[in-house]
Amino acid sequence: HVQLVESGGGSVQAGGSLRLSCVASGFTFDEDVMGWYRQTPGNVCELVASISTDGTTYYVESVKGRFTISQDRVKDSMWLQMDTLKPEDTSTYTCAEVRGDYGVGFPPPCTWGRGTQVTVS
Repeated sequence: HVQLVESGGGSVQAGGSLRLSCVASGFTFDEDVMGWYRQTPGNVCELVASISTDGTTYYVESVKGRFTISQDRVKDSMWLQMDTLKPEDTSTYTCAEVRGDYGVGFPPPCTWGRGTQVTVS
């Protein structure tokens, strides 16, 4: 299990912005890719955005152009800037290393009981 702490969530009106933060607890970022996950209405733990050690980024199509992911691996921190928020962005956001085996014998980040809540109305 990844030892990370999320913060920065809150309640905003549609069109507003939030910046989520992820800070390592007791260790440094050492994975190739780190990202943010959220639970969808269909109970899918969706990878919203990710960033690799070389700075390569990925965004799910629904947030592309609105969200920006960034990192400081030396300071063991990662951020998700969320602009032009929509009600469908409402979820709990969890930061984690990006793995291919979540849901295959390893619980996905959305089930870990942590994360920061984002509510858009």
